[in-house]
Amino acid sequence: MQEVLNVLPDTLKELVVQYPSKILEKVEEIRVRIHRPLEMVVEGKPIYPGNPYIVSANEALELVNKLSHYSLYALEEELKRGYITIQGGHRVGLAGKVITEKGHVKIIRDISSFNIRIARQKIGAASLCVPYLYENGWCNTVIIGPPQTGKTTLLRDLTRLISSGSKEKAIPSCKVGVVDERSEIAGCVKGVPQHELGSRVDVLDACPKAEGMMMMIRSMSPEVLIVDEIGGHEDSNAIHEAVNAGVKLIMTVHASGWEELLRRPAMKALIETEVFDRYIELTRRDKPGVIKRILDRKGRQINAAQGVKIQ
Repeated sequence: MQEVLNVLPDTLKELVVQYPSKILEKVEEIRVRIHRPLEMVVEGKPIYPGNPYIVSANEALELVNKLSHYSLYALEEELKRGYITIQGGHRVGLAGKVITEKGHVKIIRDISSFNIRIARQKIGAASLCVPYLYENGWCNTVIIGPPQTGKTTLLRDLTRLISSGSKEKAIPSCKVGVVDERSEIAGCVKGVPQHELGSRVDVLDACPKAEGMMMMIRSMSPEVLIVDEIGGHEDSNAIHEAVNAGVKLIMTVHASGWEELLRRPAMKALIETEVFDRYIELTRRDKPGVIKRILDRKGRQINAAQGVKIQ
């Protein structure tokens, strides 16, 4: 949390640190909205420091200044994307007045809402999945789940395991390419990953997925490609190209489950051609970050245990 506390205005910081460490360790988001209560999301539930404390415009301005190191010009690209990645790999989502140019977002001005998402690396989160995902090589895998079910946490730890390998499990290390369009997997700051991803990892930060996958294959010859939040037809075409090039794929997608993917044209085509060998369904119905099912390429469940917590 220290990197997050460093960017908060002192008044807000004091309210947050009043909570015991057992609460702070479970904070998922800190939401700052002008003229509305300061909010922390803990295990999916909101709590309101100061019971409640109403955030002022001056505090929001101070937060912007700290995030930008008092130079908004330096964050021009980030303001176009709608989020900023800070030290530690934490991501700050932004909302406010959107300025467009030729139908595309040019910048966000008059920022009124901030969503500070706490990035916590869970070393070992993927260890329960490895027996289902490695069979004389890594399986093409999709991690499925609604928002905040631990998809990126699981993907990040899989990246570390694939890159590092395991002598104990006789798994060799691999060259891994990460296409991190939203700067969440590696949490790069100035191109340097803030999370432990192993020594054989190359990252394309803030790069569009479809284009980034092709760039990685042409320039870095990865054995495994890691991509977050696939979905469109462009992504689907790039996935086919990667598979045809002999590259293994581990990626995430927003969905409630495998059945929902079948209703999406781009994903249905990938499923029906059996591009992917494994599907991992995550849920937070009972608690965050729980493995619901692991499925084979035909959608048949292959894991015995359900409700296994990964984070």
